[in-house]
Amino acid sequence: MKDPYSVLGISKNATDDEIKAAYREQARKYHPDNYTDNPLSDLAAEKMKEINEAYDSIIAERRGKTGGSSNTAGGGSTSFPEVRSLINQNRLEEAQELLDGVPPQNRDAEWYFLNGTVQYRRGWFDNAYTSFCTASRMDPANEEYRRATMNAQRQSGRQNNPYRPNTYGRGGECSTCDICQGLICADCCCECMGGDLIACC
Repeated sequence: MKDPYSVLGISKNATDDEIKAAYREQARKYHPDNYTDNPLSDLAAEKMKEINEAYDSIIAERRGKTGGSSNTAGGGSTSFPEVRSLINQNRLEEAQELLDGVPPQNRDAEWYFLNGTVQYRRGWFDNAYTSFCTASRMDPANEEYRRATMNAQRQSGRQNNPYRPNTYGRGGECSTCDICQGLICADCCCECMGGDLIACC
């Protein structure tokens, strides 16, 4: 691997803030979304992977770790030490920014777990559940992922209704309240037009 500092275009004496700023600038430049349907998309994805590895390597080095790994709650290692650190500090936007910089083809089970964790902390339980399920499918033996999936399932209401659509709001469900609201609206419209609901129907 190339010198991680040269990949980010910074000196070894750069501050943590300068490292983060350089990473974000490079990530914005080479983000896969900028190269959709572009012949350079593969090169951009490779560059993005190189940038992520360089950033993780620098962060791990500065924290006295080797190989970019750290202990997780499940007792294994992580490819995303900085993301986990940001989540623990509740810096969710920064964590999501780092996750979004990972090309889709490089998103492993841990990526989906951490993405789900960010969604869960934001209160987006349906989205969190979807990400946790993907993580559990990719690594079914991981207890951390299974527990997260069960928690999100309870929070999203899927435990009582496993067929609830994975969308914001009610996503097309029709309850008694919806029917009443519809009838009230129809009655109001009919009255405005000089009739009543029965006459209109």
